[in-house]
Amino acid sequence: MQSSEILGLNARGNLFSYPYNNASAKEKANSKLATKRALKKADVPVPDIYAKFVTPHALVSFDWSKLPDAFALKPNRGLGGEGIIIVKKRSADAVGWITTQRKRVTVDDLKLHIMDILEGAYSIDSAPDVAYIEEYVGRHKALRKYSYRGTPDIRVIVFNYVPTMAMLRLPTKESGGRANLHQGAIAVGIDIATGITTKAYWHGEYIRYKPNTKRKLHGIKIPLWTKVLETAVRCQEATGLGYFGADIVLHPEKGPMILELNFQPGLSIQLANAAGLRKRLERIKDLEVRDAEHGVKVAKILFAERFADRVKVVEGIKILKTVEKVKIYTPKKKARKVEARIDTGALRSSIDRNLAEELGLLDESNILWKKRYAYRSAHGKQARPVIGLNIRLAGRKIKTSASVANRSRLSTPILIGRRDLQGFLIDSTEAEI
Repeated sequence: MQSSEILGLNARGNLFSYPYNNASAKEKANSKLATKRALKKADVPVPDIYAKFVTPHALVSFDWSKLPDAFALKPNRGLGGEGIIIVKKRSADAVGWITTQRKRVTVDDLKLHIMDILEGAYSIDSAPDVAYIEEYVGRHKALRKYSYRGTPDIRVIVFNYVPTMAMLRLPTKESGGRANLHQGAIAVGIDIATGITTKAYWHGEYIRYKPNTKRKLHGIKIPLWTKVLETAVRCQEATGLGYFGADIVLHPEKGPMILELNFQPGLSIQLANAAGLRKRLERIKDLEVRDAEHGVKVAKILFAERFADRVKVVEGIKILKTVEKVKIYTPKKKARKVEARIDTGALRSSIDRNLAEELGLLDESNILWKKRYAYRSAHGKQARPVIGLNIRLAGRKIKTSASVANRSRLSTPILIGRRDLQGFLIDSTEAEI
């Protein structure tokens, strides 16, 4: 990870948080209740709210017996997970509850805590606040064994309708069952393309296993991954935020839900992924993204971790000639064999326009974006589209993007650039066609 690729605090604010988030959107993100109202109106899933406390009088009139066995008590404008009480079950005497930290709380304890919230003990700038009680989400079975007591969540950075980077935050004993990194939770990077965890970062170093266990933290498959990403992107449409972090939990039955949004999300996600956020953000800044589905498709193409490269040692290193046979898969899952030029001098792969059209690859749903500059051809100036492309090369399936060009006068209808040649060796002694 090069320093030029890393997003720092000043750049985060000056280049992204403030230019792409207006005052109304930022105010909405600072209020969890306002965020939930906007998301609910847009049919973006959020946990149900059971009660809201604006004044001390509401504590007296509220019927505490109606509270369920499990719930979460939170400050509306809290920061960094402070002031949150997560109740997991009823106490044995049925007159109180047990928190995720195994502490017993009573109605009087909750009332005192809510009074602290109302007085601004946990809010931004210590201003008077509102307290609310919401649905307890619990742990999805796929993540239960990696999390200590509390509910893990997924942080997704969204910019220009594209999910740009993601991490799983796992509660630990040190964090008291909370998924906040500064309290001791584990940050686990996630490959955007597959939803599979890649590496884990904790206390300034990379770790392979959950502390004091032999449970690997890499290779975890996040359930409903595409839906997780689409849910995060839909928050931009609902709130008007252009750059933000979405905190998502996986409800065991209901699926992905938004906990909260942050227009200045923390930067440790870069450590979790061992990748710079700035480079990714710059790459998608000028793209024209149609909707959440399109944004997710763009992200999966641009930010894939290239898992095929990781198994090259097992498979054996493939040696390619300068011209190879490849299979191109159409949107209808049919395959066409063609010859491809292997060219490490080109960054991106490209495909002939006539072939792409014949295979149905120029359908609007498969166009990721169009390059903003035009290029000259015999037909005059034209915009050059970039499409999603699935190919099989030397027994390895590659999901990538390719620019569409006029290759009718060239020897092969497709060129494979160096972005798609990682893990291969090229035999340059072979004669080129």
